[in-house]
Amino acid sequence: MNEFCLEMTGIEKRFPGVLALDQVSLQLSKGEVIALIGENGAGKSTLMKILGGVHQPDAGTLKINNKIAQLHSAADANRLGIGFVHQELNVLDNLDIAGNIFLGREPVKKGPLRLIDRKKLHANTRPYLKQLGLDLNPHTRMSDLSIGQQQLVEVAKALSMQARIMIMDEPTSSLSLRETRILMDVIRDLRNRGISVIYISHRLGEVKECADRVVALRDGKNAGGLEKAKITHDAMVSLMIGRDLTHDQHQTSATYVPDYFQVNDLRTKLYPEQPLSFTVAGGEVLGVAGLVGAGRSEMAQALFGVDTALSGSMTLAGKPIALNNTPAAIAAGIYLAPEDRRQTGLVVDMSVQENITLANMPAYCTRHMVNRDAERTAATKQIVAMNIKTPSPDTRVMNLSGGNQQKIVLGKWFSMTPKVMIFDEPTRGIDIGAKQEIYRHIRTLATRGVAVIMISSDMEEVLGNSDRIAVMHEGRITGTLGRSEMNEEAIMQLAVGQTTENELANGIPVS
Repeated sequence: MNEFCLEMTGIEKRFPGVLALDQVSLQLSKGEVIALIGENGAGKSTLMKILGGVHQPDAGTLKINNKIAQLHSAADANRLGIGFVHQELNVLDNLDIAGNIFLGREPVKKGPLRLIDRKKLHANTRPYLKQLGLDLNPHTRMSDLSIGQQQLVEVAKALSMQARIMIMDEPTSSLSLRETRILMDVIRDLRNRGISVIYISHRLGEVKECADRVVALRDGKNAGGLEKAKITHDAMVSLMIGRDLTHDQHQTSATYVPDYFQVNDLRTKLYPEQPLSFTVAGGEVLGVAGLVGAGRSEMAQALFGVDTALSGSMTLAGKPIALNNTPAAIAAGIYLAPEDRRQTGLVVDMSVQENITLANMPAYCTRHMVNRDAERTAATKQIVAMNIKTPSPDTRVMNLSGGNQQKIVLGKWFSMTPKVMIFDEPTRGIDIGAKQEIYRHIRTLATRGVAVIMISSDMEEVLGNSDRIAVMHEGRITGTLGRSEMNEEAIMQLAVGQTTENELANGIPVS
């Protein structure tokens, strides 16, 4: 009798213009945690969507508990004990937490009407929230939660299905350090209970911590694997990209333009009593760190005009720029790459070309008619520059991997003329090779004199790419750190509310 609870053999999947999976095989034992790694577009999510019943393979066999299975829908996968935490959120934000977790599986009252038993529904929800450290009322609407909290609700939904095989696709991409630690504990508990986990992540430190075995994909094919004792950062990178990765050292811009971008007394709806004031020099990368809920994204959205600021002002090169006005921000060269790419950064039903040129359509119009050749030239340039893996500029964005979608969001703004570039979690869901590409683009912007604001929950990212770091706690800046002051301990102290003497420090970064 075979010991595997899952066997995928010779799996092939084709999409228009691309062979996404080419004879891929994967085996999983009961109570085993496998990490599935690879660059963006390697086929990880496609393989898991086949296991989750979202896609059907063009060739190959799939066995669950030694029996051939054909999964025609997500419901088929659920019935066979397969739970799926997707990389992209699949929540209904008009429903409450309990309604999302038990959607389609709500307990009902006795009687012919079979009305939903809401008391039992919310009671059944509480243990899963407690397991994930979520101190939330099950009645809370999803729209009132942070992205990180919504991600944990998705995990709770998968746990509630009593799955025997759990797929987690980039589950920590929106989580804080504390939330990530809780999830690691949950994975250990699942293993101890004999539940198998397939864990997809570009955060290789997490992979090393939780995985019993690593399986790598490259260009839609099996690229090898690693047993527990051989799981190291360099070994995983080598399997993923087939080469050694060179790390660029942080390089400070040669010149700065002091007080190039100034924000004064900005108040957001989330923290109306906490005014924010800071400056960013031209040619500087200002990192913004803090815990989930600190108000970082709300600040960025207010500066870009998508959220209404209650008060405040901003100037660029001494010229006032209107708050609460996105067209004015774009016209001034202030751009935002948002945290949630699918909801606010892209139109996924449109093509790569259309997404890249959408924010700057007048530049591609002649007598109010769109010049498709000019559009294509601009889009092709960004596809090459950003190394976007797409069959053509006409490919719909929804058919690309999450990492390539993120590159399109950045390429859209890079194709224009940024003067202030705000990145909110710029490498969320991006593989390690692509991260280095993004970092080089960020540094290139700075060397051209752009004022860069980089919001990130990735400690290594913010430490490695910032000239200064402003740390936020509950809507205020508790301190700023120059290059010589930056370390994880200093950031975490400020992130939990401990202020320093250089609170709200501005000016040219410390080199």
